[in-house]
Amino acid sequence: MYARALEHGGETRRFTIRGANAGGWDVKEERDSQVIWSIHYTDWHRVERARMNFTREVQELRQAGWRETAA
Repeated sequence: MYARALEHGGETRRFTIRGANAGGWDVKEERDSQVIWSIHYTDWHRVERARMNFTREVQELRQAGWRETAA
């Protein structure tokens, strides 16, 4: 549903939103191979807010020289 990955100087950032089998959505942010935070939402409005935050973060990282890679 939403997956973005960026690299810079050997570091990787990954942002994902996926539909969950049990209903709702799993939202996760990773730095390198470490999960920074992960949450399961059942409220679509919270998912929309998380996606807006991810989009803003990706834009800021790209402006700082990070490049997008395959998610």
